Amino acid sequence: MRRKDRKLEDLPAWEVVDQAVFATLSTTNEDGIPYGIPISFAREGNRIYMHGALQGQKMENLQRDPRVCLSFVGQVRVPELTPEERLELQEDPQSVRRLASKLFTTQFSSALIRGHCRIVEEPEEKIHALELLSRRYVPGNMEYFQEAAEMSLRVTAILSVDAQEITGKRKWYGADGKEEKGR
Repeated sequence: MRRKDRKLEDLPAWEVVDQAVFATLSTTNEDGIPYGIPISFAREGNRIYMHGALQGQKMENLQRDPRVCLSFVGQVRVPELTPEERLELQEDPQSVRRLASKLFTTQFSSALIRGHCRIVEEPEEKIHALELLSRRYVPGNMEYFQEAAEMSLRVTAILSVDAQEITGKRKWYGADGKEEKGR
């Protein structure tokens, strides 16, 4: 990480994971080319569960090499100029030099998890993972969960990654307009 001042400690990095709506799972193709795919996920402790088809590029890659990287984006915001800053730009176009970092930037929080992915085989753990995923994305439909889980259990792959490493990064500005450093 080049900007160490934006590094997040473990707990805030896990908070980014919890804020993220989706993640990207990166694996490696047989020819060494990276393969990234957006996924829905659920977290339990330092374990990430995902689901998907039983076949396809993702599964082929994981069976050959279980090493993965998951990337998460928490909050994202394009900062806005204050009315005073807008007026300053109109009156003095040279002020763009001072305001460029605010005009052309994005505030964000992100996290990366590295680990080994395991294909879950045990029916109890598969159901548990499906329940975690369902509670996260469709909590209003849980009354139908059991029947739906039983129908999809044999045709759905459940993947599990135990985080071996988590890193996070944050770039955010406070109300005073100054960058808040990682915490």
